[in-house]
Amino acid sequence: MPRPVLRNLFLASSLLALTQLMTPTDAAAEARLALVIGQSAYRTVPELPNAANDAKGMTELLGNAGFTVTAAPNLSQNDMRQAISDFAGKVSASGADTVALVFYAGHGLQIDGENYLVPVDLDPKREADIPLQGVRLNDLLNTLGALPTRARIFMLDACRNNPFPALSGAGHGLAIVDTKAGAQGTFISYSTSPGAEAEDGSGADSPYTTAALSVAKQPNIPIEEVFKRIRIAVAQSTDGRQIPWESSSLTTDFKFFGGESSSQQPPLPGASSMALAGGTRSVADWRKDLQGKDPKVAYELVLTDDTVEAYQAYIELYAQDTRTPRLRTIVERRRQMLAWERATAINTRASFEAYLNNWDNSDLAATARRLLLRVQNRNYALPVAAAAIPAQIAVAMAPTCPCSTPTPPVSPVNPTVAPIIKKRVDDTPPKRKVVDTPPKPRRPPPDEVVYERAPPPGPPPEAVGVGIGIGLGMGMGMGGRGGYGGPGRGDNYRSRY
Repeated sequence: MPRPVLRNLFLASSLLALTQLMTPTDAAAEARLALVIGQSAYRTVPELPNAANDAKGMTELLGNAGFTVTAAPNLSQNDMRQAISDFAGKVSASGADTVALVFYAGHGLQIDGENYLVPVDLDPKREADIPLQGVRLNDLLNTLGALPTRARIFMLDACRNNPFPALSGAGHGLAIVDTKAGAQGTFISYSTSPGAEAEDGSGADSPYTTAALSVAKQPNIPIEEVFKRIRIAVAQSTDGRQIPWESSSLTTDFKFFGGESSSQQPPLPGASSMALAGGTRSVADWRKDLQGKDPKVAYELVLTDDTVEAYQAYIELYAQDTRTPRLRTIVERRRQMLAWERATAINTRASFEAYLNNWDNSDLAATARRLLLRVQNRNYALPVAAAAIPAQIAVAMAPTCPCSTPTPPVSPVNPTVAPIIKKRVDDTPPKRKVVDTPPKPRRPPPDEVVYERAPPPGPPPEAVGVGIGIGLGMGMGMGGRGGYGGPGRGDNYRSRY
């Protein structure tokens, strides 16, 4: 073989080895793209200086982790939508072996069970303006969820307090987003628990971003473990006032930085293999696992798991510990937000009444009543087997924490909770007699014909053609969710009209 060829082969192999050493992850073939949005310069409310710092720090961290980062600060509504669209185009062109990450720092709002990212030009005069001026979080999730990718990661430092005085009826914090209900391969992290507010912090960055910048750069740690450690770090820095939350439907492993290092942190002290293995565990399982442990160790274990069952076990075992009152508050709010998620997902009169029966004095009660008004006049026929659904909803949404007094079962219609209900529109459909119906050949005419407001599929009998035509016309006019409710949930009922 000629010497020039050998020299070229040697140079090529040397460059390849050097490239591998410089790569921050072992997944050399994996493409990494990130969109970093920092909303600081709001025009109608005070600025958020930390949001700009958070975005700058995350841009540097993700760049070092091998991401090609698109920085998009201080976006108006049109600019934010365009930035998301452009980023989706880059992800689509990059191929199926791409990890797409979006980091958002700024204000976030929950309106009618929907989460919204807040553009810097948002200037609402009423809650109905938010769907028109904001950017739905679900639109961001769905846009990237429709693309073939290896993983989608969303980091939302967006649960700060509501700064808009016109939105006094908006719920605190953000609503739960369950990634398991959408496209697989998604990881979403909130800077604090659903329904809670995050702090700006006293330093240059928020507590959540400060922890992320420190923990994520540690090598060879799976993403799930990274965010468990972020949760503990934030809880410690805020004295338990802020506890990050995440949901995952990832189907592949991901690490921000690969390689081995002696600086890697050991597992949490006292953590059993069962506690760190994940999965749903009962309160009894957690009581058994926590029994006899030092309260601080037990507290970090339940924070790592971040489930109602884990917190409940701690509350029962360490009733006198100084951390217990804050965990009681977390459990109560988590149960409430889970009930709120069910109510808005089911989106029926029964679901909102069940929520109000248990949480009539919550910050979301006014929204529940408003949504109840929208659905109370729906006309759709449910199968006979569905008669027990309202009771099942009420049981599922009832608080079971010992620190609460369970509300006794009530009927689906509660005039005290919802006095605006004048009549039941989904009771037994009225009977209508058809007069002067001509008899059909070889078949005696029926004495009366009953039409239901939501007839089953198939052609209607000719004898009641006029009556059914009027019924469908009214049903389609009144059946939509209407208003500015979250797109997608209303479509669930189209087949019933």
